Amino acid sequence: MKLQEIIKEENLVYKRTPLMTDNVLSYCPGCGHGTAHRIVMEVIEEMGVQDDTIGIAPVGCSVLAYDFMNIDMVQAAHGRAPAVATGIKRTWPDKFVFTYQGDGDLAAIGTAETIHACNRGENITIIFINNGIYGMTGGQMAPTTIEGMKTSTSPYGRDLQLMGNPLKITELVAQLPGTYFVARHSVHNPAAVRKTKRAVQKAFQIQKERKGLAFIEIVSNCNSGWKLPPVKANQWMVENMFPFFPPGDIKVDGELVKKE
Repeated sequence: MKLQEIIKEENLVYKRTPLMTDNVLSYCPGCGHGTAHRIVMEVIEEMGVQDDTIGIAPVGCSVLAYDFMNIDMVQAAHGRAPAVATGIKRTWPDKFVFTYQGDGDLAAIGTAETIHACNRGENITIIFINNGIYGMTGGQMAPTTIEGMKTSTSPYGRDLQLMGNPLKITELVAQLPGTYFVARHSVHNPAAVRKTKRAVQKAFQIQKERKGLAFIEIVSNCNSGWKLPPVKANQWMVENMFPFFPPGDIKVDGELVKKE
């Protein structure tokens, strides 16, 4: 290696993982999906299991994942990713299997598949992107839309008396005996990205050790659906979504984390 190449390598701060394709991300500028994709692919690369990993992407913005993740990918019908992941994992128990799902998919049409896969303790990893809205289909209210949040189907804000309460699906699955590790994090700044990556690493390690299901929620923005520029969308997320969806580990090693 030439001296210039050595110096360049030693001063390298960031290098794109080869498990992300060369395709230009088609997500809205500022969307957290791209960062979440990179985290998952970096973990798979660092574990050296890219040839033994299968990802399942359903319908919604997350369906685009197979354009950017350079691993074996399967598309599932809307909400059915945990069921598809269950079939694949039981057929090939030595494979690393994960789903990558949005809140409209996982917590609405896929509620049954999510709950029962978690309750059975399928040895898979579920990556759940929660932006509190249906992003791809027009910005409608989702089960995770918080009180007062405006969407195309709740233009005056979510009214709890009329529309019911937002669903804390992550806390719900943490109560189930089959979940071994349940956490909620974000990707809106470097510190948050590092915490999320550690959680994803733990989730894949749990799958390797066959301890049960790991469920990682990533609270993200939807600046186009929220009608906000990226920076303000992240600020709004921190100020409004984090109080209702607080980041942190919820269940570790099969035990609920006690809040002080």
